[in-house]
Amino acid sequence: MTPIRYNRYLYTRSAQPYKLLPYLLLLSVLLVLSGCGANNGPAGSGSSSPSTSSAPAAGAESSKAHKLTIMLDWYPNAVHSFLYAAQSNGYFAEEGLDVEIQMPADSNDALKLVAAGQVDLALSYQPQVLMARGEQIPVKSVAALVRHPLNHLMVSADSGITRPGELSGKQAGYSSIPLYEAMLHTMVKNDGGDPGSLKLIDVGFELIPALSTGRVDGIMGGFINHEQLILEQEGHPVRSFNPVDYGVPDYYELVLVASDQGLQESREYFQKFMNAARKGQQFAAQQPEQALKLLLEHQDTTAPLDEAIEKRSLEILLPLMDAGEQPFGYQDTASWENVRKWLSESGLLAEDIESADAFINL
Repeated sequence: MTPIRYNRYLYTRSAQPYKLLPYLLLLSVLLVLSGCGANNGPAGSGSSSPSTSSAPAAGAESSKAHKLTIMLDWYPNAVHSFLYAAQSNGYFAEEGLDVEIQMPADSNDALKLVAAGQVDLALSYQPQVLMARGEQIPVKSVAALVRHPLNHLMVSADSGITRPGELSGKQAGYSSIPLYEAMLHTMVKNDGGDPGSLKLIDVGFELIPALSTGRVDGIMGGFINHEQLILEQEGHPVRSFNPVDYGVPDYYELVLVASDQGLQESREYFQKFMNAARKGQQFAAQQPEQALKLLLEHQDTTAPLDEAIEKRSLEILLPLMDAGEQPFGYQDTASWENVRKWLSESGLLAEDIESADAFINL
């Protein structure tokens, strides 16, 4: 059974003021709650529960692990193996951290909650961080986890379509997300096709059945380490096109995000988190079978994993997460500027947004 698919992407093209209302309301509620809870832990502690115990003796806190919360972008899967390796192998504990890994009820939650200070860290996507900055959402990427796009344009292998430009005049399924639309238009145009002739169909989260049943000629939003593998396993081989080969900048598919305020208050702990995460990724690279075992032990019961799919997924992911001579998580200035420029040219980002404000290396 195919797991339930969440919407990996949040932000839309519009930058109208009404887009800020949900966040302003959320922040207002949080301010009221913080004013009522005088015993709440310090900002950035990752704890949202009021303390009912008396103050600890002097020096007692120094011996306790510092609590951090991280919210995933989706249900636990192969891309998160490094986190569970760091947790299970005690790498977080070695850094003096008590890390709680949370799964979002909706994948749209992660950036909103980290911006509001309800979680310390969250997993998101490079374009979304920039668009969030454009919406005045104070978040910043602190590490690039997957360094290249997993989201590829996919067509059935027997469709006769051999390049993106040949989608001109045909039906393309996507989840009504402006980023997907921009990627499709860029790829088709760059390949000599007519993006204006594309017939875009909102298929929601039903990307797999939309393509396998022939409802659409291609899909945008499917990941090569998930949807493509499932389609092939179900007897529907696909041909996939890397957006980087057709005019879309080589973006970081997955990034680790903190809030601006969180970085001011907890940067030392975020650095410790990355120290442990790097050990976790090294373990996953050196012992992928053991890392996969640890992941499967933490799979969510509402989204059970297919071991064969996750094994192949990890094989695809590991080289795409490798930063080469740089440490795991390193972010390149040119990458952020290239993505910012493309988003602006595509009408998804205001020109006055500075790429340098959207990330920091830890």
